[in-house]
Amino acid sequence: MLIIDDILLAPLKGVIWAVEKVRAAALEEVEAQHERITSQLSEMYMMLETGRITEEEFDKREKELLDRLDKLDEIRKG
Repeated sequence: MLIIDDILLAPLKGVIWAVEKVRAAALEEVEAQHERITSQLSEMYMMLETGRITEEEFDKREKELLDRLDKLDEIRKG
């Protein structure tokens, strides 16, 4: 019976495997985006400190990036 069960469940196991691979790839992309945004924030802090951007420009861009980070965190949690 075990062989018959394996044969009958093979398509389902294949679908589950594919879904897990897609999920893992999506989570990797979320992590990569998180790292890019964090890097951008660090670069912006340096630009602000060196006077390459104004505080107004910094605040506007920082808000956008932090909002994106919040959305990514929601994806990571749920």
